[in-house]
Amino acid sequence: MGTQAIWKSSGRLADGREIVYFDEAPGLGRAQARDTRPLPPRPPGPALPHGSPEWGIRWDRLAGEWVVIAAARQDRTFLPPPDQCPLDPSAPGRPTEIPADRYDVVVFENRFPSLAEPLGRCEVVCFTSDHSSSFAQLTPRRARTVLEAWIDRTEALSALPGTRQVYCFENRGEEIGVTLHHPHGQIYAFPFLAPRLAQMVAQARDYDRGNLFDDLVAAEAEAGTRIVTRNEHWIVFVPEAARWPYEVRIFPTARVPDLPALSEPARDAFGPLYLDVLRRFDALFGQPAPYIAAWHQAPVRDPDARRQFAAHLQVLSVRRAAGKLKYLAGTESGMGVWINDIVPEEAARRLKEA
Repeated sequence: MGTQAIWKSSGRLADGREIVYFDEAPGLGRAQARDTRPLPPRPPGPALPHGSPEWGIRWDRLAGEWVVIAAARQDRTFLPPPDQCPLDPSAPGRPTEIPADRYDVVVFENRFPSLAEPLGRCEVVCFTSDHSSSFAQLTPRRARTVLEAWIDRTEALSALPGTRQVYCFENRGEEIGVTLHHPHGQIYAFPFLAPRLAQMVAQARDYDRGNLFDDLVAAEAEAGTRIVTRNEHWIVFVPEAARWPYEVRIFPTARVPDLPALSEPARDAFGPLYLDVLRRFDALFGQPAPYIAAWHQAPVRDPDARRQFAAHLQVLSVRRAAGKLKYLAGTESGMGVWINDIVPEEAARRLKEA
C-alpha cells in the first residue's frame, strides 16, 4: 500500500478541551471551526489519590489493585437518538463535540472522563463521520489513519509526567455497555499499570527460557491449529487458554513494545488484516458482533519491561452463540476463574471459515 500521509491539526472546544483532527488530505481547515456551545467549565480533576469523594483513584489493599472513582460520569450521554448524536459533525443549528462539518478521524478529550489530569487523561477517537458505519466497514486507508491516530496519541499521552500506561480500545455494541452508537473508541492514560498489563509484565520477567512473547507466537505458528489468518507482518490466533468464547490475539511478527515502534510495512499491512478479522466476527452469527478491541502496550517508564514486552491487539466478543451472551457470573466475577463454553480450536476453525 505504501506510506500514507496524514495531516494533523488541533484546536480547543468551548470548555477548553483539546481536539485533534487527522485528515487524509491537506488544507481542510477543520481545526479552525469554532465550538459555539455555551459549555460550563470542566469539572476539576482529582488532585491526589483519596483526595475527593467523587474523583480519584483508591487502593484495594486486598487485591493489590487501583480502583477509579468517577461519580461525575453518571451524567454522561446515554443512547441518544441518531439525530442527537454528539459524535456527528456539527451542522447548522446542531453543534456537537466536533465543531467541523465533516472529518476523517478526530480525537478529543472526553467530556465525561474516568480520569482527569494530573491523574490521567481520557480521550475519544471517532473513526468516521458516518454515524451508521462501523470499523469493519472502513476502507484500509481509513483503518491506517486510525492507526496513525493511535500512534500519535500514544506518543503524546506517554509524554505526560504521570502516565504509566496508554490504553487504546474500542467497545462495540450495547451488549458491551456502549452508550453511543457512533463508530468510536477511547484512549486512556493510566497513572498506574492496569492489572492485566501488570500480570503480563510479571509473567515475562519470570520466564527464563528466552522471550515469553516470542516463544508464544512461535508456538502458535508452529501448531497452526488456532491460527485464524496472517500476513507477512501480522499473525492472528485464538489463545490456547482463551477465556472468551470468541477471542483472538493479533501480534506483529516483529516484536515491538508499543504502536509507535511499528515499522512502516507493518503499519501498511495492519488495516486489511484487521478489517478481515472484524468482518469474520460479524459473519459468525450473521449479525454485528458485540466486541472489545484492546491494545496491550508496554509500560511507559520501565525500560526493562519495554525490552521484553510485545505490543498486540486483543479482540473478544461476549456472544457465545446466536442470541446467547457470555456473562461473567459466580466463578469469573467472584473468584476470577474463567470457564469457556467453546473449545479454542473450534472457535479458531469457525472464525477461519466465517
